[in-house]
Amino acid sequence: MKIKTISRAKEDYVKERDGDVEKIHRNIDPRYHPFQQQREYTRALNATKLERVFAKPFVGALSGHSDGVWSMCTNPRSLVQFISGACDGEIRVWDLPTQKTVFRVQAHSRFVRGLVCDNAGTTFYSCSDDKTIKRYRLTMDVNAQGIKGDDYNPEPLNIWYGKEGFTSIDHSPVDSTFVTCSSILNVWSPERQEPVHHYSYQTENILRAKFNPAEPGLVASTTSERGIILYDIRAASILRKVQLSMVSNDLTWNPREPMNFTVANEDYNLYTFDMRNLEKPMTTHTDHVGAVLSVAYSSTGREFVSGSYDRTLRIWPVQSFRSREVYHTKRMQRIFCVNFSADARFVLSGSDDTNIRIWKAQAAAPLYKPTKREEAKLEYMENLKKKYAAFPEISRISRHRHLPAVIKKMKDKEEHKKKKTKSEFNEME
Repeated sequence: MKIKTISRAKEDYVKERDGDVEKIHRNIDPRYHPFQQQREYTRALNATKLERVFAKPFVGALSGHSDGVWSMCTNPRSLVQFISGACDGEIRVWDLPTQKTVFRVQAHSRFVRGLVCDNAGTTFYSCSDDKTIKRYRLTMDVNAQGIKGDDYNPEPLNIWYGKEGFTSIDHSPVDSTFVTCSSILNVWSPERQEPVHHYSYQTENILRAKFNPAEPGLVASTTSERGIILYDIRAASILRKVQLSMVSNDLTWNPREPMNFTVANEDYNLYTFDMRNLEKPMTTHTDHVGAVLSVAYSSTGREFVSGSYDRTLRIWPVQSFRSREVYHTKRMQRIFCVNFSADARFVLSGSDDTNIRIWKAQAAAPLYKPTKREEAKLEYMENLKKKYAAFPEISRISRHRHLPAVIKKMKDKEEHKKKKTKSEFNEME
């Protein structure tokens, strides 16, 4: 007589150590899982709800400045170091993990209009309304109090004098040259006291200028007469110009797609252009209800952040016309400057209330290092949310944000005006 028995190998179900995870055997044949999509949808919905529950983007506020923070830059060779400049001429070097001042210097007598680090990350340049450009050495000697004494006042390595106040400064990504803006665009060398080249365009003042990250001879600038101009400093010529309806306050290049750049405009919008075709913008980003004052890309090139006169900070996917996140606080005033940290995990904002605030780029991301199992689960949940993102309930919860009443009313009024204009246009047709 034959008797069939179930035979199992002991190593298939017995744990080798007490701390091991229990082995679970699953049959992945879809015939045995008729409700797989329903289960995945429920998990995606729960993951979306939990994401909003754990969305705590604010990390900390850095106090120390006695006037509004007008300019900011990060060190290209460091994850922890960044520099801020205030409206009273004070410059502070900060340590991001400790959130303390490394040192401060009263560099100028007026607004610090621009800050930029050199390629080596050892020195930084500042420009101001007081007609001077100064170069300082960066140090990271943090004492027990986190700040050096008031008697510590580093002397500038170099000083350059201009004929008028400067509005912006940027450093070349490949060599030691840098550019400044005023009524003309000046190209400087650190070895010379006079500009190497200068460019002017009729009667327009130049507000911002940025080097292209891939083509070191290409510079883009915004002007006071609503224009965007591309310069070739090697050929000493102006390449292209495009005219917008209002003035652009800031400009930045995409570090991963260096043919594209984004401008922050006075008409509450941001525009992403392809420099090969300036006839019309690739994308118009419309969510702010005040003039956009600053814009900066992340190091990944997939997102950028903007700061506005409406007291909000927004994070945008590059190809989206709507923002992914909006950050605000009761005490935060007009945002003059924004920037991403070097690892693209944090966002920095400087505002009129003298504070620098640190935000998480992903509002629900943990600040600690998750375990491998937790990372796998987070990745699985993120994929489920992307898979079911178009479902109405998940889409509604994911997009919902709490806004101040003033901004909400202004946004509703603006959308009502757009609908009315569209209906009138349709009636005319």
